[in-house]
Amino acid sequence: MIRAMIVDDDALVRLGLADLLDDDEDIEVVAQASDGLHALEQATARRVDVALVDVRMPRMDGITATARLRALPHPPRVITLTTFDLDEYVYNALAAGADGFLLKDTDPAEILRAVHLVAAGSAMLHPAAARRLIDRYHHANHPKEAAARACLDKLTPRERDVLALLARGATNADIAAGLGMRESTVKAHVSRILAALDVTNRVQAALLVRDAGLTA
Repeated sequence: MIRAMIVDDDALVRLGLADLLDDDEDIEVVAQASDGLHALEQATARRVDVALVDVRMPRMDGITATARLRALPHPPRVITLTTFDLDEYVYNALAAGADGFLLKDTDPAEILRAVHLVAAGSAMLHPAAARRLIDRYHHANHPKEAAARACLDKLTPRERDVLALLARGATNADIAAGLGMRESTVKAHVSRILAALDVTNRVQAALLVRDAGLTA
């Protein structure tokens, strides 16, 4: 069972997301919060697997909340929510440790799919809006190509193959099929890649690929 938390200052948005998630028999909404501070209290008091976090909220915004949530002893995975598909704050949330982001008008089936994917350790990088956002803000704000390439040089050729597909938003199953590997082997490669690159999740690994000036 995936234990979810909804963090949004709009009560109607929280209600709608809660109704949607509760209709999935594999997801349980265990907490709701109206801002980042409340979210931290909730995530500290109970186990949360996936938090859906709005970017713009009072008291503590979603970017700060994401970093604080990811720093908890038992951190939830985070999906950032936004109204705009070209919002610089969303990039900052991804850099803070979010595993991806969704637009609030995303198809309900895709929201459920995102929660399942992120809970399983994958990331939501494949939507066109995410690619535009990362391209626009990551290259503009973090031109550290040489340092990024040095990090990638730590990887074996096979790990680089896995990373290239991961950076395109491929799931472990997709990577296994594309490279003719067992899914368990892919998981092991991904764990080693994250450790070698000193990043916490697949999103940050993909951002490093783009820092290096490589096509993802």
